[in-house]
Amino acid sequence: MGNGKVINDVLVHLFNEVWQLEKSALTAGEFKDLTYNDMHIIEAVGLDGQKMSDIAAALHITVGSLTTSMNGLVKKGYTERERSGKDRRVVYIHLTAKGKKAYEHHAEFHRRMTEEIMRQLEGDELTVLEKALTGLVDFFEQYEG
Repeated sequence: MGNGKVINDVLVHLFNEVWQLEKSALTAGEFKDLTYNDMHIIEAVGLDGQKMSDIAAALHITVGSLTTSMNGLVKKGYTERERSGKDRRVVYIHLTAKGKKAYEHHAEFHRRMTEEIMRQLEGDELTVLEKALTGLVDFFEQYEG
């Protein structure tokens, strides 16, 4: 099997494994009313809140698509809207106390996952992995297909 096939197979497998782990860990128990996408919207809102347009840009979706998801998050009590006093077209989104708890749950999942990965590797391996992953991020950010 050539290097290209191995790299492709590993990337696809890793993506699917992380997605499944994250999906089951983040949308269970107390947060079972959230979808995987909801949790990532909450992450994009952040603890300080954001404008709808900035959240949509960060998630690479339209404001219209975000509006549909945000309606659900507001209804479930995770977020709240605030119109700008200067420009009524601008809408700010803030996490409620419930939303902040979900945000922290998500952040904790990623902290634990990272710590587990780091425990499995030795110093040089960590350095190589960091360099390789940084290179992959750069590649995918510039990839135009």
